Amino acid sequence: MAKDIKKTIEIPEGVTVTIQGRLLSVTGPKGKTERNFWYPGIKIEVAGSEVIVDSAVMKKTQKAMVGTFASHVTNMIKGVTGGFEYRMKVVYSHFPMQLKVEGDRLMINNFLGEKKPRAAKILGETKVKASGDEVVVTGNNKEDVGQTAANIEQTTKIKRFDPRVFQDGIYTVEKIV
Repeated sequence: MAKDIKKTIEIPEGVTVTIQGRLLSVTGPKGKTERNFWYPGIKIEVAGSEVIVDSAVMKKTQKAMVGTFASHVTNMIKGVTGGFEYRMKVVYSHFPMQLKVEGDRLMINNFLGEKKPRAAKILGETKVKASGDEVVVTGNNKEDVGQTAANIEQTTKIKRFDPRVFQDGIYTVEKIV
């Protein structure tokens, strides 16, 4: 009564997927992304125009990891074909914030009138564009884009003030996949 836990992911036109040992590389029109995949009893192989994630072991944890690996590969393919984009809104009432990208950091000046600037880390190949009251975070790695947006949101988190009164910050308003 053992069910087959094999997952297959179609590779679209213009995308190449290669695997060397544990490293899976996906290249497409928007760039390249790589990731190490390893879990006991699970193997990943590229056969023709599809990626096959399979396990010889029929345990619950292996079944869960097969699904997780298949989702990661799907997100990698989506990233190199369409990319990921998070739109964020800058909200302030009294003190206008100034945003500037410096290397791998987004510098946030004059947050709640503070003299010292706050810095949010930008991960990987993610690009951040700040213009007016909008911040756009784009990239081809879903985890890096999402974590960069979370870093920006957490950097402007209000402490020691009532959040119902002080609603200043930078908040995610839209995720485009």
